[in-house]
Amino acid sequence: MSDRAPTVGLFVTCLVDMMRPQVGFAAAKLLEDAGCEVCVPAGQTCCGQPAYNSGDNKGTMAVAETVLRAFEDVDYVVAPSGSCAGMIKEHYPRLFADDPALGPKAEAIAGKTHELMSFLVDVLGITKVDAKYDGTVTYHDSCSGLRELKVKAQPRTLLGSVDGLTLKELPGAEVCCGFGGTFCVKYPEISNKMVSEKTADIEATGADTLLAGDLGCLMNMAGKLQREGKPVQVRHVAEVLAGMGSEPGIGEAPSPNAGGHD
Repeated sequence: MSDRAPTVGLFVTCLVDMMRPQVGFAAAKLLEDAGCEVCVPAGQTCCGQPAYNSGDNKGTMAVAETVLRAFEDVDYVVAPSGSCAGMIKEHYPRLFADDPALGPKAEAIAGKTHELMSFLVDVLGITKVDAKYDGTVTYHDSCSGLRELKVKAQPRTLLGSVDGLTLKELPGAEVCCGFGGTFCVKYPEISNKMVSEKTADIEATGADTLLAGDLGCLMNMAGKLQREGKPVQVRHVAEVLAGMGSEPGIGEAPSPNAGGHD
């Protein structure tokens, strides 16, 4: 690659856009601090995973075409979500395998798509961040990032450079939290049993903060922790790495004096 800064198209994700925009700001900051030129294509939509998981390949392909067009001209596509990155990277090529026009475009976008932590560490070689967090955290490995994209060591490498942070490993960190996209809607009783076991493991660590790399998992666990009255703050790992860990956690009421982001 030339000496110019790589252009990174930030795939914001639906949940970040609607429920926790701060994660998007944190991701953009981390990428810019790493020397990237970040753009957020206005034409992006959902990655199509809910439809895909429900067997609606035709609907998924219609959504995916929008993504293919929106990110066609960037060097990399980066998502603060192993789930969405995994959908684009692993499943788009299969969806369009028999389409002579869109198949090559699906292969191209798959080849340049990365989950945020993996991109920072594996592609850019970043191992340290300039951030401080006074607290003890534990980390949940979300299923898609772990199993499809092999995201495991990368967030821990970066967290190890955060001043004041102590990491306590979570028992069963690789076990699903029960969210699973549409799974928690289709099988609520099973999902609730799974997240109950997860919150018990979180509490057992004694950590005051839970981190992960997928907002769906984080919202699921945050909701359960709050319903159980457990005083554990929940954040996306990018927020802590970007120095935004002083904001209210996921599901907490915002500060009355909170302002916007520049």
